[in-house]
Amino acid sequence: MDLLNTLVDKGLRRELPTREEALAVLATSDDDVLDVVAAAGKVRRHWFGRRVKLNYLVNLKSGLCPEDCSYCSQRLGSSTGILKYTWLKPEQASEAAAAGLAGGAKRVCLVASGRGPTDRDVDRVAGTIKAIKEQNEGVEVCACLGLLSDGQAERLREAGADAYNHNLNTSESTYGDITTTHTYADRVDTVNKAHAAGLSACSGLIAGMGESDEDLVDVVFSLRALDPDSVPVNFLIPVEGTPLAAEWNLTPQRCLRILAMVRFVCPDIEVRIAGGREVHLRSMQPVALHLANSIFLGDYLTTEGQAGKADLEMIADAGFEVEGADQVTLPEHRVHAGGGCGSHAEAGCGSHGDAGCGSHEGAGVCGTAAAVPAASEPRTDLVAVRRRGAGTDLAPNA
Repeated sequence: MDLLNTLVDKGLRRELPTREEALAVLATSDDDVLDVVAAAGKVRRHWFGRRVKLNYLVNLKSGLCPEDCSYCSQRLGSSTGILKYTWLKPEQASEAAAAGLAGGAKRVCLVASGRGPTDRDVDRVAGTIKAIKEQNEGVEVCACLGLLSDGQAERLREAGADAYNHNLNTSESTYGDITTTHTYADRVDTVNKAHAAGLSACSGLIAGMGESDEDLVDVVFSLRALDPDSVPVNFLIPVEGTPLAAEWNLTPQRCLRILAMVRFVCPDIEVRIAGGREVHLRSMQPVALHLANSIFLGDYLTTEGQAGKADLEMIADAGFEVEGADQVTLPEHRVHAGGGCGSHAEAGCGSHGDAGCGSHEGAGVCGTAAAVPAASEPRTDLVAVRRRGAGTDLAPNA
């Protein structure tokens, strides 16, 4: 297929595809999906080998969010029955992080629901970052706290944070359909604040909220322009009690095409499979490792994930290896460009969950008006509210 050969050549040269080429990837048929994976896999292996980076989420503050993000189980007025608790103490967060690190994770993402942190909240998180780093040598820490005010990113960096996550989630043109309590421009501003403070920027998307192919390409091209070190790709988890609970637009093949498109547009950037891989990729999860070089281990912010042991077995069975703490995530040219998250042995971020910070907990994507993919049968049996780990007395899934 000439399209795929062209995209592989561009990916190896770090050359941006055209919008038409990116759209064409999403428009390929299910019959061609393995060809698409094989092509994008060449780009993934060129820049990242067969390494898979493991990341672990700690939900510092769950629920109680004043924002109205339609995808989020922690949103204003949520009736989802999720765990709700205020800030974990530093020692509680450090204990939760240790479980993920013991399971093989090299990066911890500290997430808190809400519009954004107060200065007191930043102090609180700074103490948590210090506690985690003191007890876990070489750990990468990312913060995901929502919209940042002036000076807050610098304070997080001084406290030892390596990165900051704030997802764009969807295209600028449709953002107002998903959230009304803040704007797309607010999110871009926070990503830029993280960059300016010397933090590695981690910013991604949520696919499956009813957007078109054009919307998907728009947001991925916008992410490429922001130049984050990592791009988490969430697939909507339609949680009962949220406005998007009926959105079951994804098939495993559709998810693979989305990941391939992201890889072609962001060839040398850490692409992370975030929320929803268990729900929408299902038995095709190992195939997706040929496209993404990073995943979350264990549970998400408010929903359960695949067992940590199963994640490790999946990686090994697919012929990949877990990236070690002493290995550098990003290609050398990005490290030398001054990236933070993953650019050295102590980097940070990229979350999923469904917090007001945009880390999300349930994402996915539909198609264009001309080629809407067949809706996936609702798999509500695969959506379970998290009842273990942070905020509970039960051991975490790591």
